[in-house]
Amino acid sequence: MNVVAMGGSQRSSSSLHDVAALLLTSEIEGIYARTAAFEDVVRNLAAFISRQREPGTEVLSFPPVMSRRHLEKSGYLKSFPHFLGCVCCLSGPEAEVRASVARFESGEDWTRDLAAADVVLTPAACYPIYPLAASRGKVPSEGLKFDVASDCFRREPSKDLDRLQSFRMREYVCIGTPEQIKDFRERWMRRAHDLAGELGLPYRFDQASDAFFGRGGKLIANSQLEQALKFELLVPVHSVEKPTACMSFNYHQDHFGAAWNLHNVAGQVMHTGCVAFGMDRLALAMFATHGLHVAEWPQTVRKALMM
Repeated sequence: MNVVAMGGSQRSSSSLHDVAALLLTSEIEGIYARTAAFEDVVRNLAAFISRQREPGTEVLSFPPVMSRRHLEKSGYLKSFPHFLGCVCCLSGPEAEVRASVARFESGEDWTRDLAAADVVLTPAACYPIYPLAASRGKVPSEGLKFDVASDCFRREPSKDLDRLQSFRMREYVCIGTPEQIKDFRERWMRRAHDLAGELGLPYRFDQASDAFFGRGGKLIANSQLEQALKFELLVPVHSVEKPTACMSFNYHQDHFGAAWNLHNVAGQVMHTGCVAFGMDRLALAMFATHGLHVAEWPQTVRKALMM
């Protein structure tokens, strides 16, 4: 494993079995009700992240669904079709809808009548920002910076508490020249050391790759590793040996710039990058590290979160 940096304490004061009391299970793997204690920490983490926002950053919050056409144009189906959640609805004349209900009431499969809507479940908070930026015309010479948040979904059922199908994501996104994006990512990776330290989290940095689909996806993932396009800040939520990615630092090169015709005034195709915070994972990491009772957390950590 290519460890980039180490930091923090290696002590974990709560097992995931204990932390599970903060998330109430449903019949569906990776879908949980969140207790008040858990949500309090998520809210304070969100405020903590907001206080790190750089000047000139536009703040946007997106719903948990986005345009299916926009996601298709961004290339998601080519890379991650196995994670996609498409919204499907009953439609057509009243008689057809009533027939579907009648099938359900008689114990038949009513879902065969569903048709795909024009929206899909948002897989990452940054996806809606690229068509929005493209609709505004040329990217200014100083680039664009966004602070975005969204409830996200990836079809990845798991019994692990740190691998949810429905989860909250916060991202800082930059659109600009290659030099601007590299500087943006390096700046945030340096800052992440301090952020993890303020939160009292044991961590390490490592290179990573996304879970691209299929045999061809493995080649793309290998290229991503070779070019060092993705790094993660890992926290030992389960164990030190198998830590959990709580932040990621991504350089997309010109993928979204080319897909959305994002250019600056000089005609240069824009590159993009983002730093992503997994809000639910960060909250789990806080409880796993510091214990279930926030009042007993280290004073420096409670001060950082204003709790």
